[in-house]
Formats: sequence, C-alpha cells, structure tokens
Amino acid sequence: MHIHETTIRVLYAHTDKAGVVYYANYLQFFETGRTEYLRALGKSYADFERDGIILTVTEAALKYHRPAVYDDLLAIRTRVTRIRRTRMDFLYEVRNAAGELLCEGSTVLGCLDTTTKRPRELPADLVALVGAVDA
Repeated sequence: MHIHETTIRVLYAHTDKAGVVYYANYLQFFETGRTEYLRALGKSYADFERDGIILTVTEAALKYHRPAVYDDLLAIRTRVTRIRRTRMDFLYEVRNAAGELLCEGSTVLGCLDTTTKRPRELPADLVALVGAVDA
C-alpha cells in the first residue's frame, strides 16, 4: 500500500491545560494527512467540490499510545485501505521525530452529491488514481 507522509509541528493551540495535544486535535491531524494524500494524487477537496462531490467523514476511530507536546514535529502517515462504491477507508499513524507511535486511527469517507446530499459513486478518476498508487 502507498503511504503518504505529511509533517506538521504542534502549535500551542493544539495543546490542553496539561500541556499535551488535546485528543480531538488528532482528528484534525488525520484530516491534514488525508487532504495531502489526495493532493499528492493531483486532486484537492476544492476540485471534488467543483465536480459536485462532497467527501464527508462517516466513521472515525482513534487509539492513543503516548502524548505529543508543544513544538513536537509530527509525521502523519496516511494510506487508503479499502475502496467501495461510495466510500473510502483511510488508516493513519502519527509519529514523533524519534519515530515513536503516538496515535493511530482510521476514518471512512462517504461520497455525496453536493446538490442532493445523497450518496453517489466515487469518481472513476479518483478510484483509478488511488488504485494506481496502492496496487
């Protein structure tokens, strides 16, 4: 499977009163990884919206292993694990500069029509792009 890696730095705004990354911010880190994964394939979320498509998270799961703190440099590793007619499954790992696993998780993205807000098939070009790198 193709793994796309994006690097981010923990901002003070990402942390909670205990000085560690607030748990829900990992979902934002996943979004960053997913967005950059798709951008690396040549398609941005804005491209999908112009094509009448909304990619929306329908499921999310996270498992925390150790905390990240302010100013840590994090690697977000993202890959697609499954493509179905109207959905894509993503898997994520967040690691610190030492390579330690901090958090892992998954999301399922559903494909909706922007007008009707009803499920629609994933675009064939996206399926082909993901299939080409993940084969």
